[in-house]
Amino acid sequence: MKLNIVFDMGQVLMDFAPPKFIARLGYTGADAQALLQEVFRGWEWVAFDRGDITGEDVVSSACQRLPQRLHGAARELVFRWWERVIPMPGAKELVKELHDKGYPLYVLSNASQDFHTYFDLIPGSEYLPRARRFVSSDYRLLKPEHEIYELFLQTFGLAAESCVFIDDNPANVEAARRLGMQAIVHRGDMGRLRRELKELGIEVEG
Repeated sequence: MKLNIVFDMGQVLMDFAPPKFIARLGYTGADAQALLQEVFRGWEWVAFDRGDITGEDVVSSACQRLPQRLHGAARELVFRWWERVIPMPGAKELVKELHDKGYPLYVLSNASQDFHTYFDLIPGSEYLPRARRFVSSDYRLLKPEHEIYELFLQTFGLAAESCVFIDDNPANVEAARRLGMQAIVHRGDMGRLRRELKELGIEVEG
C-alpha cells in the first residue's frame, strides 16, 4: 500500500509572503513594517486561523493600533491578500507526479475560513481532493497542537505510520513525528524535498 502524503499549504504549496503582499499595495518603510506587525503578526491572525474570530474582527482590532491612513490597506490585506497566489517553485509538478503515481494526497493547514475561497487558486490544487483538505479553522485547533493531528488521522481513518507530512515549520513537523507520522521540514528546496521523499521510499523523480 502506498504511503499517504500530507501537505501543509504556506511555504509548501504556495508562498505566503506578507511583505510581498504589502509591497504590492505600494507601501514601504515604516508603514510597511506597521502593516506587517499589526495585521499579520498580531494575536488576531492566529485567532483568525483558529476560527475564533472573523476577518472583520482582525481588521477592527489591527486598526486600533494603526494610523487612519493605513486602515484601508489593513482591510485589503485581510480580505484580498490571496487574490494573486504565488506558487512555491516545483510544488505543482511534485503534487501532479505523486497523484499520477497513485499516492493518496491530503492537506493539513493552519488557515482561516477564507481557505475555502482561495485554495482552488493554488496551482496543483486540482490534484488535492476537496474531501481530503483539513483546515484548522474548521475545527478550532492549530498545529502544532497534538489534537489537530489526532483529529486529522481520525477523520480520514489513517494510521500515523502510513503518513508522510510535509511542513515548513519545524515545530509542526516535530509534533507530527511525536504522534508517529513520518515528517519532513520543507525549506523551499524542491530538489532536497524530492531526495528526502525518495529516502522514505516515495517514488519520485530527482
